[in-house]
Amino acid sequence: MLSAVFVCDSAICWRVEVWMAKTLANARDREEIARRFAALTREAMRRWGSMSVDGMVCHVDDSYQVVMGERPFSCAKLTIPQGLAKFFALRSPMRWPRNLKTGDSVRQGGGGTPPVDFARDRARLVETLSRFCGCTKLIEVHPFFGSMTTADWMRWGYLHADHHLRQFGA
Repeated sequence: MLSAVFVCDSAICWRVEVWMAKTLANARDREEIARRFAALTREAMRRWGSMSVDGMVCHVDDSYQVVMGERPFSCAKLTIPQGLAKFFALRSPMRWPRNLKTGDSVRQGGGGTPPVDFARDRARLVETLSRFCGCTKLIEVHPFFGSMTTADWMRWGYLHADHHLRQFGA
């Protein structure tokens, strides 16, 4: 998202465009993600990957639970250094690549929570998202990106949700 900022020096002002990263720390961005999940239907068709929309809902819910320390996680291997992966994933304006591998503990068909009832699973995800955004004790290390601050997790939380919502056209 671009935002206009005015920089002034005595009587002269310049309009500067600044890229503002979306994050779950921002109420408007948090509401956007919750609204997109709430509007998601069981009939949504995937645009890439192998997860069903039901499975994606459970995967994202599992992922937020991992970060809050409510669920164990397992690592998947990356071929680039963690710091570099973290920088590109959280700080660059590019979208995440499709079909990335995930840890078995949150992978559908692996150790992830299997879908049961779409409406209930989706409602649980929206509630978990709310708890995640208000959680004061998040784990300190991401399996791919290494050390993470609360601000990093809030940025990750937005990007992870957005990635999977785009996967289903929402």
